[in-house]
Amino acid sequence: MRTNEYGQYQLGSNAVRLSATAWSRHDMVAYAEPLLRQFASENEVSVNLATEVEGEMRYHACCRSPARLSVNLQVGSAVPVARTAIGRAFYAASSRARQAVIISNLKESLSNEAFTHAKSALTCAAEHYEQYGYTVSDGEFSTDILAVAVGVYDVATGQYAYSLNASVPSANWAVDDYTAMIVPKLQALAERIGGGDA
Repeated sequence: MRTNEYGQYQLGSNAVRLSATAWSRHDMVAYAEPLLRQFASENEVSVNLATEVEGEMRYHACCRSPARLSVNLQVGSAVPVARTAIGRAFYAASSRARQAVIISNLKESLSNEAFTHAKSALTCAAEHYEQYGYTVSDGEFSTDILAVAVGVYDVATGQYAYSLNASVPSANWAVDDYTAMIVPKLQALAERIGGGDA
């Protein structure tokens, strides 16, 4: 806050930028929700939109598959960054500065052994993402769930704001068949969400 020439308080430029970013993200979630519902229904998957908060992935939008999954996540749920496809994709798509923040958050919240394992998993996931454009978790978060995820680039803010996953019961799919079927569709959905009305 600062005062103008008339002695009135007004927001500084940093506060205005922060506000614009917050509204952009709010608008993106609202825009994404009907697209996620349609995607979940058409592809018989559960699909979720999340972002990293203090070393966990926090869910902002969730649409469940008709197939019953053992983990029932809702808006506000949090899952581990390193053991989930959605967390790995967010890390892999993030800038190096944001990756450093995520690693720092994990170091503060995990034991030394768990941190070492998480850091290794994220490094491998980032390499896979760079080569293939998605991450995968096959039974690592929940033994019977197969999930793939991609980053969501927000054209309004010029950064990766979220990641998006699609999950199914692992008994129903082989990993290669599932990724071949769902990844191109998930990438197209991420582009549509990140571009807003574009």
